[in-house]
Amino acid sequence: MVTYESATSRLGRLLTMVPWLLNRQGIDLAEAADQLGTSVDQVVDDLQLLFVCGLPGHYPDDLIEASWEDGRVHVANADTIARPLRLGRDEALALIVALRALADTPGLTDRDAIDRALAKLESAAGDAAASADQVQVSLEQPLPPELADRLRRAICGRRRVHLRYTVASRDETTERDVDPVRVAAVDGRWYLEGWCHRAGGVRLFRLDRVEDLQVLDVDGTPPPDLPLRDLGSGVYRAAPDDLRVHLEVDPRAAWITETLPVEEVRRRDDGVLEVVLPVADPVWLHRLVRREAGAVRVTAPADVVADVAREAREAVAGHRGTTRID
Repeated sequence: MVTYESATSRLGRLLTMVPWLLNRQGIDLAEAADQLGTSVDQVVDDLQLLFVCGLPGHYPDDLIEASWEDGRVHVANADTIARPLRLGRDEALALIVALRALADTPGLTDRDAIDRALAKLESAAGDAAASADQVQVSLEQPLPPELADRLRRAICGRRRVHLRYTVASRDETTERDVDPVRVAAVDGRWYLEGWCHRAGGVRLFRLDRVEDLQVLDVDGTPPPDLPLRDLGSGVYRAAPDDLRVHLEVDPRAAWITETLPVEEVRRRDDGVLEVVLPVADPVWLHRLVRREAGAVRVTAPADVVADVAREAREAVAGHRGTTRID
């Protein structure tokens, strides 16, 4: 049985496996699995994937070839992968900056491996490596070492974790068990992505909202073929059934258009921004309007406008010590 793993882990194994097999043509399948530290089923699954791998834009005849039907593994058309990696100056500097940032992340990484890779890159880059000193990567939300260590143990050991987690949109604390998949830094914050047993699906948890995390002595292998998020363009994804709310935003609250996933923005002659914002939870919207104290006004849909106005009247009535205002 092939066990779940991230795409990154599998890619790393394939990039190692292909050159290794090229130098061991005809190796016994079981022996290859043993030396690669995996199962026969996993090797076969990887070989089947190689059939659709090759250089971009090339014809089917240029795809990698693999055979193992007779119990012996043969790989062809894979010489490109076996060649030594060559990096351009900008690529090498980007890797140096990224590895330095990764080395500063407590608990999540093998520091010795990172230090060795950095030393090799800096040596190969020579004087050009000094340019990397001018670039620094910083996160708004540092990752506590103890939390990082627990997450590392859970992910590496495929252990389930129990979270006490604050759901900001509902202002409540929940208890849930999660099979962790990965930890990622997005837009200056750390997130845990995993299979949430309470929600019955993949969820993303902001680590600064985790009040407590315990590693359980329970298998935490997530279901296979999970639909992980593409985090390259940010965390938030509007759902098709999210409410589309129309807002008027004064210039002093223009941060909304730069921070929140707005779908439309139009600037009027008076400087006010007309914004369409997808909203999953109206309670969160009410808090946004209250916090901005008149700088954000809801103009549609009508029922949301009425709810916000009612809440404002109740708030004013409570402030004045009365039950009703006209």
